[in-house]
Amino acid sequence: MKELEYPFDSEYLLKKKKSLKRQLLEQENLLEKNIAILGGSTTSDVKLMLELFLLNYGIKPNFYESEYNQYYEDAIFGNEEFDNFHPDIIYIHTTNRNIKRYPDITMINEEINALLEQEYTRFTTIWNKLETKFHSIIIQNNFEYPFYRLLGNKDASSKKGRTNYITRLNMKFYEYSETHENFYINDINYLSASYGLDKWSNEFYWHMYKYALEVPAIPTLAFNIAKIIKSIYGKNKKALVLDLDNTLWGGIVGDDGVENLKIGPEVPSGQVFSEFQEYIKAHKDLGVILNIVSKNEQENAIAGLNHPDSILKPEDFVSIKANWNPKNLNIEELAKQLNLGADSFAFIDDNPAERKIVKEYIKGIGVPEMGEPENYIKMIDKQGYFEVTNFSKEDSKKTKMYKDNIKRTQMMQTFENYEDYLFSLKMKAQIKSVSPIYTARVAQLTNKSNQFNLTTKRYSQAEIEEIQGKDNYISLYGKLEDVFGDNGVVSVVIGNQKQEELHIDLWLMSCRVLKRDMEYAMMDTLIKKCKKRGIKTVYGYYYPTAKNKMVKEFYSLHGFEKIKEDEQENTTWKIEVKDYIPKNKVIEVEE
Repeated sequence: MKELEYPFDSEYLLKKKKSLKRQLLEQENLLEKNIAILGGSTTSDVKLMLELFLLNYGIKPNFYESEYNQYYEDAIFGNEEFDNFHPDIIYIHTTNRNIKRYPDITMINEEINALLEQEYTRFTTIWNKLETKFHSIIIQNNFEYPFYRLLGNKDASSKKGRTNYITRLNMKFYEYSETHENFYINDINYLSASYGLDKWSNEFYWHMYKYALEVPAIPTLAFNIAKIIKSIYGKNKKALVLDLDNTLWGGIVGDDGVENLKIGPEVPSGQVFSEFQEYIKAHKDLGVILNIVSKNEQENAIAGLNHPDSILKPEDFVSIKANWNPKNLNIEELAKQLNLGADSFAFIDDNPAERKIVKEYIKGIGVPEMGEPENYIKMIDKQGYFEVTNFSKEDSKKTKMYKDNIKRTQMMQTFENYEDYLFSLKMKAQIKSVSPIYTARVAQLTNKSNQFNLTTKRYSQAEIEEIQGKDNYISLYGKLEDVFGDNGVVSVVIGNQKQEELHIDLWLMSCRVLKRDMEYAMMDTLIKKCKKRGIKTVYGYYYPTAKNKMVKEFYSLHGFEKIKEDEQENTTWKIEVKDYIPKNKVIEVEE
């Protein structure tokens, strides 16, 4: 919904929140999550705004909201409603108003350090209690700077200053976050600075209504929290599609010539485009797939990227489509080529007409308003398309992985027999029980895979870790490599054992390895595990969505019998372990 994309009109959102909510609830296949808000101030409008932004990301939240300033009591002592809520996420909305005591001028450094440790311990007690009790994801605000500086500029450098105290307390929060999985910081210190600290909070709102921030700032806060949550549940964009002329450089390469492009240190406008290219290139290391779609001649596009001052080079892109076809058709073709949904892309183009066409024809694609080149970075960055919550080593290898996939496709076209092609890949798979070293990647995969995902269940890292510790679950990961390279962890299966039955709760596979028989290798291994455990019957489930129709007959292909189908086309499948016939012929499996 355009109204909920940056830059949004906060007053409009606050005014129209009910009608916008009604429209957003008309979406299908919303992911439901329980979110508890423990507030140190009034949070009613925070909840309402957060709901809108989450619905816009395809997440339907059910809320528990603490009473005013009961965040500590609810966390430490609990209550029946909160205890029975079973939150997936707990958001702790505290601000500098909730710091119990600040240092004063009479204190010596040792006393200030003790005070700081006491305040930090109060929060770690909350976090540890909640983690032990609920095994939930925790999102914690850091602290914004104070609205006055008693010591002036020295407030930042002296331990007696509030600014210094808040900075040191924030650093302790960051250190905790670095060493604890499933704990995330909502950076209101940055938000308030970006928004304008004097506008962020209003003493009148605090004393009158106990709002820790001014009402018009609440949508900005809620948008930031929503970005963290949508990233946790795999709602990030995966790829950038970039225009060239007046987007990556100033000028038109076909008309002006490579030598006259504005890029590099010689002119101010060239410096602007260089900084933008640096920003884009950094995304490649985050695992964002970079692509070009430009109305241009291919040779001109390559020549422009090979400009001596161009930071981005042809090898940084998985695909470069420079032609005169409509850009929406090029993007749709690119999506098929990469086995990604078109809504996984963000499209960056200086031309408003091109942006309008792409947005109208491709549902769900990210299309930021760009404005002047000096604002390109800001307009993309504020959208939070690629919010980082989990980062694995595989993310930094994505460009190579997708390039290798294109090579596989090209090689496939040289074979008349598909099985001969699969044998030529010399594939090797590692299929094992999920171990702690892979929990982050497995959780990431469960929240990103939409097409080859039979139940579309989503698991947080905390939930994966909890399953690992239970004897009544089988959880498998699959890695695949071939002559072109290592694809990393590409498949996950989770099954719940009930006596002599196994119920498959989750079966998914990355689209990077479609049609390479990895699913057969995974099923063969799963059935072997079942035999060792004395499991006699396996049940599989398929829940249709707009994106996973490709696996509708998955269980049929593996010899399962369909035993149930309801009005929504949800199906249940069954196979006796003794009747299963192994299917994998082309992958060498290390179990």
